[in-house]
Amino acid sequence: MGRMTIVALFLCLSAGAFMVRAEDPYLFFEWKVTYGTISPLGVPQQGILINGQFPGPKINCTSNNNIVVNVFNQLDEPFLLTWNGIQHRKNSWQDGTLGTMCPILPGTNFTYHFQVKDQIGSFYYFPTTGLHKAAGAIGGLQVHSRALIPVPFDNPADEYFLLLGDWYNKGHKTLKKILDSGRSIGRPDGIQINGKSGKVGDKAAEPLFTMESGKTYRYRLCNVGMRTSVNFRLQGHTLKLVEMEGSHTVQNVYDSLDLHVGQCLSVLVTADQAPKDYYLVVSSRFAQKPLSSVAIIRYVNGNGPASPELPPPPANNTEGIAWSMNQFRSFRWNLTASAARPNPQGSYHYGQINITRTIKLVNSRSFVDGKLRFGLNGISHVDSETPLKLAEYFGVSDKAFKYNLLKDEPPQDNTKVILSPNVLNATFRNFVEIIFENHERTIQTYHLDGYSFFAVAIEPGRWSPEKRKNYNLLDAVSRHNIQVYPNSWAAIMTTLDNAGMWSLRSEMWERVYLGQQLYISVLSPARSLRDEYNLPDNTPLCGIVRGLPMPPPYVM
Repeated sequence: MGRMTIVALFLCLSAGAFMVRAEDPYLFFEWKVTYGTISPLGVPQQGILINGQFPGPKINCTSNNNIVVNVFNQLDEPFLLTWNGIQHRKNSWQDGTLGTMCPILPGTNFTYHFQVKDQIGSFYYFPTTGLHKAAGAIGGLQVHSRALIPVPFDNPADEYFLLLGDWYNKGHKTLKKILDSGRSIGRPDGIQINGKSGKVGDKAAEPLFTMESGKTYRYRLCNVGMRTSVNFRLQGHTLKLVEMEGSHTVQNVYDSLDLHVGQCLSVLVTADQAPKDYYLVVSSRFAQKPLSSVAIIRYVNGNGPASPELPPPPANNTEGIAWSMNQFRSFRWNLTASAARPNPQGSYHYGQINITRTIKLVNSRSFVDGKLRFGLNGISHVDSETPLKLAEYFGVSDKAFKYNLLKDEPPQDNTKVILSPNVLNATFRNFVEIIFENHERTIQTYHLDGYSFFAVAIEPGRWSPEKRKNYNLLDAVSRHNIQVYPNSWAAIMTTLDNAGMWSLRSEMWERVYLGQQLYISVLSPARSLRDEYNLPDNTPLCGIVRGLPMPPPYVM
């Protein structure tokens, strides 16, 4: 770090953010992670707070900003945060997963330093250790376009961030014990919206947000739940979709939108109805026991309560899955809009690139020695005492894991799983196709760290090569999360041009904790700073790399 950065870090003694003028601006945050009592469903329980808040502080930044977050772990357990959707170009050291970093031990701190390089959009952060995600420590992260880059809609009157999803009244330690004992954590107890849940007719409820008649507002929404897809709608209002996980979309208008676990999007809402209260409704999708929650959106100087007649949800049966699948197909990349750079999104012609590798992943639910495990292609991931990336960097990977236990095709019997660290070797800059095939009766969602990918198809049944004729090779949305419906498949394409060790995982945290994840190792043969940054000086070392001599640094 330069002297200016060091001085700014020294001055960063509060929860606020400071900005330093440099080659790209810096934003500094200091976060204290503690336990505290929260009641998302009206039942007091132990939660995990950041600076005393749940949801945690929102990071509001601009493309190419440098983000510096000093995290003090005041819990009684190790802790890590990941920045869901932030690509960390050349910098998987900051990714915040147990495969890339040693956790922050109780009573210690760690300073994350990453750049939101060439990105815009709506994202969030959350903890990856244990079942901490079920207790909080989740917050929004929004990346605005630079002033010189045009945005394909007028500036909204205001922006509102909603973190919503299912919730369990059991504490995270209890949920972890249930999974460690070999059982499922079962169904959630309800749905929270920004840390609260509401019911129709609650006269004491305060408005979540306010709007002025005639003005248009941007709502950024992320499903940060543990397992449940949701549908959201705003009573009496339409939703114009404008952004999804870092990409500007064709601006279709919807009455309601499905939002699957781990996904984020932005909609524009115009206050064009009679000035009074309206309910924002969030309800579960494809769940045996329907769950819902409401929040009040109030017009300034409005007169009258919200109507108790809520807009109906989409069906939850087979027709409902078809409805949701068709909605996915309606999402389109805005080919004329600029993203983080001035050139149009459509100037990258992904559909004309030859596929160099196809990886087909089939998820499984099975039991090993009487205990529940989830897997991919017969491998159920277990975390190593030494983060996989550190073992690789120090040249001792052979003592921590084996590459390529997972094959590019699933085994004949996918129910028999091997418990092992799951690391796939990949060739730098290859253009790969990944097929997710779901043979289960429950919906799945998947996320890839370090990249965005083109979500080119979702269809019922089984995938085969001739299905490629149905791919959208022109304007599929570039994103980082995709859902896979029951007994269906999904296809994505991406260029592995970001060197590092990257998590590809289910976004359903019970499944992640019990093995439905893998790491993709993308090594640059040049070992050059042009392709990957060196291990940061402040990186804690653990496991078998503690005490080892430092490897030769990367050079230009």
